[in-house]
Amino acid sequence: DSKGPELFHQKRHGFNNEIIEVYKFRSMYTDKADPTAKQTVTKNDPRVTRVGRFIRKTSIDELPQFFNSLFGSLSLVGPRPHAIAAQSHNLLYNEVVDGYFARHKVKPGVTGWAQINGWRGEMDTNEKIRMRTEYDLYYIENWSLLFDLRILFLTPIRLLNTENAY
Repeated sequence: DSKGPELFHQKRHGFNNEIIEVYKFRSMYTDKADPTAKQTVTKNDPRVTRVGRFIRKTSIDELPQFFNSLFGSLSLVGPRPHAIAAQSHNLLYNEVVDGYFARHKVKPGVTGWAQINGWRGEMDTNEKIRMRTEYDLYYIENWSLLFDLRILFLTPIRLLNTENAY
């Protein structure tokens, strides 16, 4: 419902803090988009298109990241990659959370432990970024093939709960 390209790409932190390009379906008006992600998307954000609200709520906007996974910059399961300049209250995430970059010891994923535990959607408070990071570090410390399979199994089920997604 807005003019512009269907795909959007953004620089994010990958494995060992490597800069990667992550692809998504565009959900914002092109003239209002913030490719740096300094400004967090919030509920009823006027920058998000009508179709964008639906694809964000259902996580359809993330589907192009399966191509990132096929080409090797993302894993299917791992900590979700955050935009390089993403901030919470004018602080970069690594300024909010001690040890934040430890989450980059593994390849980021299309889905992760934090997401299936309800930590998806906006990160507009320092507490939300702390909790996501806590879940990401738990995943890294407890990784196993069985754990990944559990996350993959639970992802479509948990996507039905759209409470924190917008």
